[in-house]
Amino acid sequence: MAKALMRGLAAASLCVLAALPARAQPVQASLTVAEVQGVIAAVVQEAQARNANATIAVTDRVGNVLGVFQMNGAPARVRVSTGKGIARTNGLEEVQNTFAMLGANSTPSTRVAAIAKAVTGSYLSSGGNAFTTRTASQIVQEHFNVGEKFAPSGPLFGVQFSQLPCSDLSTRFAAPGAAMPGLVSATVGPKRSPLGLSADPGGIALYKNGVPVGAVGVEANGIYTIDPVIVDYDFSIDEILAAAGSALFPPPSDILASKITVDGKTLRYLDNDPSQLATNPSTAPAFATINGVAGNLVAVAGYNAAAIVAGQAYGAIASGFARDNSGTFDFVGQPVFILYDGAGNPRFAPRNSVSPATGGGGGLTANEVTTILGQALRVALAGRAQIRRPLTSAIQVTISVVDANGNILGIARTADGPVFGTDVSLQKARSATFFSATDAATNLGTFNSGLGTAVGSNLNGVPINRYVTQTRAIMGPSALADGFAYGERSIGNLARPFLPDGLDYAGMGPLSVPIATWSLFNTGLQLDLVIDNIAGHLLFADGVNANDINATCTALAATGTGITRLSNGLQIFPGGVPIFRNNQRIGGIGVSGDGIDQDDMISFLGLHNGGLALGNGVGNAPPGNRVDQLILTSGRLRYVACPFKPFIGSRQRNVCDGK
Repeated sequence: MAKALMRGLAAASLCVLAALPARAQPVQASLTVAEVQGVIAAVVQEAQARNANATIAVTDRVGNVLGVFQMNGAPARVRVSTGKGIARTNGLEEVQNTFAMLGANSTPSTRVAAIAKAVTGSYLSSGGNAFTTRTASQIVQEHFNVGEKFAPSGPLFGVQFSQLPCSDLSTRFAAPGAAMPGLVSATVGPKRSPLGLSADPGGIALYKNGVPVGAVGVEANGIYTIDPVIVDYDFSIDEILAAAGSALFPPPSDILASKITVDGKTLRYLDNDPSQLATNPSTAPAFATINGVAGNLVAVAGYNAAAIVAGQAYGAIASGFARDNSGTFDFVGQPVFILYDGAGNPRFAPRNSVSPATGGGGGLTANEVTTILGQALRVALAGRAQIRRPLTSAIQVTISVVDANGNILGIARTADGPVFGTDVSLQKARSATFFSATDAATNLGTFNSGLGTAVGSNLNGVPINRYVTQTRAIMGPSALADGFAYGERSIGNLARPFLPDGLDYAGMGPLSVPIATWSLFNTGLQLDLVIDNIAGHLLFADGVNANDINATCTALAATGTGITRLSNGLQIFPGGVPIFRNNQRIGGIGVSGDGIDQDDMISFLGLHNGGLALGNGVGNAPPGNRVDQLILTSGRLRYVACPFKPFIGSRQRNVCDGK
């Protein structure tokens, strides 16, 4: 009865959405062993022509590492630095030898840097957009564009700390006999990245006949960094070598980042493209003639063996991403994709809350989760994407729903959503839920990784509770305990190095660090919660430690299911809101994919429409209980911000107003 009502209301188009046209599923394609070998050989040939030595990684679209090749003489390790002169113990800046306190004199290897670049090139790209790690650099810094004073932060500010190695969402590769706590080894995706997403040029996506199949990542100069200047064109040895590998499998020219605008600004694809190559990638020597001579295939613990394997075809169940054929989401009217495990079973089919809310709110039911996910998908598929070509393309996203303690209740996707949005949508759902809880401050006070110089501090000696103190200094003594509802945009406002965002003379947001020490590698609470996990994992990936870290991020108190409420890390850019039943917080929804205002709209309006379909009090937080009702000395925080005229073929405007 409930499902019939839900379908009937969906058919009536609660938000006066245009009829959704049928769309074909993505074509399935993957890299063969020979093709991976060819990409590596092309990079090696170009490196030799330039008297350079590199570490090269190739991944498939869902993040499986298909091969890592290290040339003779390539740097073994990278220096992590944004070049701002920020001293060690500030996040990951200048981490050289700072891991000694963990029992090893070690820094990140070029192997993990190359993997992070390849994962980034693959995860940020899709059938409608081809992004690189240089694109990532442009959209994650304190100003957009980079270097423009009094401009707001990048639209994906904070995304670099997603796909974390401790994420409980990501599946893990394990060599035989390796200890891989938390998750069973699998070749399905999504996979993690050892350093999160990368903003260091040298990661480029690979396409076969217009279909994204993976990416190549190269580390040759030994510096893991960013591009701090957008107004010039740099020479990057990492990028030109990666361009040699990507030239064999280029994206369609119409979907390059350089053809896509955000806020009227054109994105950067490459500063060093295949036209500048010194060699012809198509005539690279056979892989057999360079393997063992120019360098060797190498293993990276937790990612790959010292061998080359074929990629998985996105859209096939074996990849971990494929169409849901259960009928659960038939009312959406278009194919819906879900995640599968290594046995071919759905990983996150809608289910009841694991931890029902107290105070009379009750937990979410599987039917409610299904309704919310489906209505949010309908909003996405009717909307116009921001970072996708052609310009009339529908929005492609991943949507996650969690309960009050961050337990995953359901994840669903459109067919071509970028893979990075899978982990990020879950981060957003959990973050909005966490900050809206009456015990958020108390929970932050439970941080104890065992690596800090004092209880409650991380390995850099940063006390996590200082962020509670800073927040209360701005928002009042009951902040993070008063139950006000925070949207992801609200959290992001507080996590910028300027509050308000973009005003360079303003002080920092209370979840940030001062601009003098802020960097892409030192963002404040977001990184301080997980840096111990990153450090511990790098020691495992580099073979220093025998065992990997657990599959749960942040050293906060665990819930009854053994995870923390931020079990894949905190996220600080828009696209998520808490879910309420009347006046009680019972969970959260997070969205990530084709534009941050679009993410906001899909989470907020999708939840609103889901509530109308259910008719039982489930929906957005009451307007008077949203944090944007508070007046701060710096002005009001934002809750959500939706596109002005968002739907394809519709004149509807201001669709989030009054809800």
